[in-house]
Amino acid sequence: MEWKKLIKYLYPPLWVIILLVLICTAALVYTFIGGYEAHPAAYFTYVLSFYALTVIVMKCIKIIPKHYRSAKEKVYANPVGERLMTDMKFRTHVSLYSSLGVNLLYVALNAVSGFLYHTAWFFVLAFYYTILAVMRFLLVRFVNRVGIGNNRFKELHRSRLCGYILLTVNLALSGAVLMILYQNKGYEYHGILIYVMAAYTFYITTVAIVNLVKYRKLGSPVMSMTKIIGMAAALVSMLSLETAMFSEFGKDMSTENKQIFIMLTGAGVSIIIVAMSVYSIVKNSKEIKQIMENDTYGE
Repeated sequence: MEWKKLIKYLYPPLWVIILLVLICTAALVYTFIGGYEAHPAAYFTYVLSFYALTVIVMKCIKIIPKHYRSAKEKVYANPVGERLMTDMKFRTHVSLYSSLGVNLLYVALNAVSGFLYHTAWFFVLAFYYTILAVMRFLLVRFVNRVGIGNNRFKELHRSRLCGYILLTVNLALSGAVLMILYQNKGYEYHGILIYVMAAYTFYITTVAIVNLVKYRKLGSPVMSMTKIIGMAAALVSMLSLETAMFSEFGKDMSTENKQIFIMLTGAGVSIIIVAMSVYSIVKNSKEIKQIMENDTYGE
């Protein structure tokens, strides 16, 4: 019975949760801005904030599944939504268009920033996003003209071409790593934004890994290549997050240690991208050779 009474405190009314969030936010801001992190009263703020976070999580666990089921039913009730959820070819087509649009936007923003601020850092980033945009444009064009699963020979050729282009990502990556190491360039996210970007980066990396495995099983070279490109982009985002983390939390870390971590991460990302590119090129080339030897080109 005592446990049941205690559990009730994990599910307070909504107005209590909102009040807790407002009080804890104000208290934490006052504590950190005023430099009272070690004050005895600050520990009460930390405990109260932990309790507030706990009740928010418990509330989310209780209500999110219901809303998720309701939202899922509404999506499946819509013809476009149902197709997006069940047709992987259509989903790949849509994701290619959206990711291409985002890449082109990043190219434009970084190119303009490079001219405005007269720094090569933004031009390196623009070059990186241009490579991603070129590959995604080639895949979008192929899907529009040929389609997925209609001509395997041409699909293998297009996937192999993107594999070759993906190798050039390492040029942009190497340039970015060198500028981070020797010109103190990199990303900076202040305040709560650093946690938001960390959560987003880990999310897209997890999704990229899952999609890479799931779409590979479908046997479509073009669909697999879209996920390889997504994986490469997610890995570079991890490197960007690392530089932001060092900028925000690594002020007490020596420059030498930062450089070692960045070099190791950059090398690891580069090796994985090269491995994915080479694997795709070799695999596609082998199958192309087999098709040519068997005279089953297909139109």
